[in-house]
Amino acid sequence: FLKGIKDSKKLSVKQREEWLKKIKDQKLKTKNLEIAVASVGASIIDKIGISAAARLAAGRCLKKLTKNYKLSTINCKVLLDGSLYAPKTYPNQRTIIRGDEKIPLIAAASIAAKVHRDKKMARLDKKFPGYGFAVHKGYGTKAHQEAIKKYNFSPLHRKTFCVNILS
Repeated sequence: FLKGIKDSKKLSVKQREEWLKKIKDQKLKTKNLEIAVASVGASIIDKIGISAAARLAAGRCLKKLTKNYKLSTINCKVLLDGSLYAPKTYPNQRTIIRGDEKIPLIAAASIAAKVHRDKKMARLDKKFPGYGFAVHKGYGTKAHQEAIKKYNFSPLHRKTFCVNILS
């Protein structure tokens, strides 16, 4: 059912949402597919760094999945994209450079994560108007940088990442 799926970065917003609908429909049909999404806040990222925060988020997703399905962390086969690693409690893990281009399940996970993030940024745009989160989704565009200069940091901003914007 994932035939033709692509890296989420190569899909439009509409295409990502269509793929996520297909993925969720398959989940309902087969009952052998599950989705878990997790995020880590800016203050934690600033405290532990982006790599450790990504590992923490991966661990949170895996914990949800293993707990819900009573799986052993030892027996789970975990495929990860790029430079991402799961906690060491998941010894059967493999990180694949450009995995979202090579492995359909990694592409599907990437799509689920990006759709979740886009929707979250649209909600946060209402809470923090003026920053344009619904448009740039938190990426460091010129407009986003200008908004930070105008309004200063919000609680959503990673200060270690934005250190040069206000200087």
